Amino acid sequence: MSIWWTLQLRRDAASVPLARRLLLGTMETAGVESDIAYELSVALSEACANAVEHGGGAEHDEDYRVTAYLNGDMCRIEVTDHGPGFPVESPVPAVAGSRARTASGASETGLAGTGGALAGEAVGEQESGRGLFLIRALADHVRFRSQPGSGACVSFDKILKWREDALLKAV
Repeated sequence: MSIWWTLQLRRDAASVPLARRLLLGTMETAGVESDIAYELSVALSEACANAVEHGGGAEHDEDYRVTAYLNGDMCRIEVTDHGPGFPVESPVPAVAGSRARTASGASETGLAGTGGALAGEAVGEQESGRGLFLIRALADHVRFRSQPGSGACVSFDKILKWREDALLKAV
């Protein structure tokens, strides 16, 4: 079983719950366990909120793209914007045991670091970076790709668990 969809959304706060509700509806219809669907929806909301806040500018498009793929027992979500990308000097917060891969031609941040936290400051106490930290904590595999001046892509995967009554359960 395979399901995928793509949304082209305006960089507006109202677009975040739209993407989240579509994902939750897809997961509910497919028969994904509610805890897994909720975790993915929180990670998606954080990625969308980052695209809305940071994904544009004077010379950048005022939209962003969300793509979700459910393929067998895996869900992959990608949120891509047209903003300045991740700053090189401010790495994405890492979660212990997480790993990421770099796409060809893209720089990647986030294999280590505290997202610019001050010495002794916990990730949860920072003013920024909590959303990326949450995405890493909720997903099984996360990639942060950045093309400085051309945008960023946050891509994350999670292994799905199915309800007993799932209509579209992967075989």
